[in-house]
Amino acid sequence: MGVFGAIRRTIPNRLHGFAKRQPSAIVYKNEQDYSPTSPIWKDEYPMPRVPLIGVSACTRQIGHHSFHIAGDKYLRAAAVAGMPLVIPALGDLIDPAALLDCVDGLLFTGSPSNVEPHHYGGPASTEGTAHDPLRDQLTLPLIRAAVDAGVPVFGVCRGFQEMNVAFGGSLHQKVHEAGPYADHRERAEDPVEVQYGLSHPLHVQPGGLLQRLGLPAQIDVNSVHGQGVERLGEGLRIEALAPDGLIEAFSVDGARSFALGVQWHPEWKVHEHPYYLALFKGFAQACQERAGRR
Repeated sequence: MGVFGAIRRTIPNRLHGFAKRQPSAIVYKNEQDYSPTSPIWKDEYPMPRVPLIGVSACTRQIGHHSFHIAGDKYLRAAAVAGMPLVIPALGDLIDPAALLDCVDGLLFTGSPSNVEPHHYGGPASTEGTAHDPLRDQLTLPLIRAAVDAGVPVFGVCRGFQEMNVAFGGSLHQKVHEAGPYADHRERAEDPVEVQYGLSHPLHVQPGGLLQRLGLPAQIDVNSVHGQGVERLGEGLRIEALAPDGLIEAFSVDGARSFALGVQWHPEWKVHEHPYYLALFKGFAQACQERAGRR
């Protein structure tokens, strides 16, 4: 049955009743309001259970020991949609089907590491490039399986790049050295507030998921990445472009549920940016709908 198959029967029951209200009209005031258990949720009709949101972890070596970690900002943003559940990067020790039976949505996070280029037929990385092969081993097949199963999927930065590779696309390993593109990296010496500050506009494509989520034709976003989409994966629809033409967002055409990837970091201070929040609210709605059907 595996670890996730074993807990499938217990987690929903333990969380049943944890949320007493389901939202119809929500007025967010501060970061603490971004929770499905917040008292600001209005209508008093029962919710089957809190949606479980799987959040991809990265592996890290700390001293003599290996750890599986997920960034605080991703977990806080995932709490907009439900109860975050960190998914360890255990490679093929995790059965995708059993995992998908446990969760109501998946958030694939950003990371200092990059997808190993052999997964998309790219040249070997330059010396010193950070990789996380166990994460690749888990996330790449899991993304396709989740989309096929109708599980809501949201990919951010590395997660966006993973989605592209999972659908057969390829990556620029150094965007700033690839043709007409600008340098989309942050400056290491800048304070984090500056690194994640608004950097450039995005041109939102008409008729797509981003437009349906309420984003206007142009928004400003941060830019904290060195790699980017080279060849778009099969079945992916461009949702937004940077001024230099780099693909910054796509959806999965014909997906059964929410399936969106973005290159920027909408999880950063999500409560301060209405258009960032709109993405997580769209993801949240899809996760709540899945939870309500099960």
